[in-house]
Amino acid sequence: MGARRIVLLGPPGSGKGTQAVRLAASLGVPHISTGDLLRSEVQNRTALGREAQRFMDRGELVPDQVVAEMIKHRVQGTTGFVLDGFPRNVKQAQILESVTEVDRALHFRLDRDEIVRRLSARRVCSQCGRVYNLLSSPPKNDALCDLCHGALTQRTDDTPEVIAHRIDVQYAREIGPLVEFYRARSVLREIDARGDIETVYRAACKALE
Repeated sequence: MGARRIVLLGPPGSGKGTQAVRLAASLGVPHISTGDLLRSEVQNRTALGREAQRFMDRGELVPDQVVAEMIKHRVQGTTGFVLDGFPRNVKQAQILESVTEVDRALHFRLDRDEIVRRLSARRVCSQCGRVYNLLSSPPKNDALCDLCHGALTQRTDDTPEVIAHRIDVQYAREIGPLVEFYRARSVLREIDARGDIETVYRAACKALE
C-alpha cells in the first residue's frame, strides 16, 4: 500500500470505523478518531479540551475550528495517518489541506436501505454503555449485555424513520460535497461497503496501492 495519509468518508453504518483500525494497523500509522481525540483533550483538560467542554456543557456541537485545531496538532509531524470522523464537511477538508496533503480519500458507499437496516439493529447497554449490533456483532442474549448483564436498549435516534432523515440531510449537506471535493483533487477512491468486513478491507487495501 503506497498511500499513508488517508481520510475515510461515508455514511454512518458503512463500517468505516472498523476499517480505519485495520488499515492503520497494517500501515503502521496512527488511527485518529475525532471522537476519541475529543474525549482525550477534554479528559486531559488541555486548552482546546476546556474550550470544547464549554460548548458540550451547553449541549452545542463543538465548532469546526476547535475540532480542526485538535486534528492539526495531532497530524503535524506524522508520516501518515488514517482519519476517521474528520473531515465531515468541505470547510474542515480545506483546513486539513492547509496543514498536510491527503494521499487518498476512501468513500465507503452503502445504499440507504442497507444503512437503515444496519443502524436499526444497534443496541446499547443501559448500564456500561457497550454497543452491539444484532446483525454484525450480536450479544449472546438479544436483551442483555454480555459484560454486565444490563438491559440493552435502542437509541431514540436509531429508529428507521430518524435514521433515514439523518442520512438524507447528512448526505445533501456534507458527504456529497465532500466526496466531490476529493474527487476534484484526484485522490478519491470509491469502496463498495456492502460486503463482509474482510471483503471490504481487501477492496480498501487495493485502493491504497
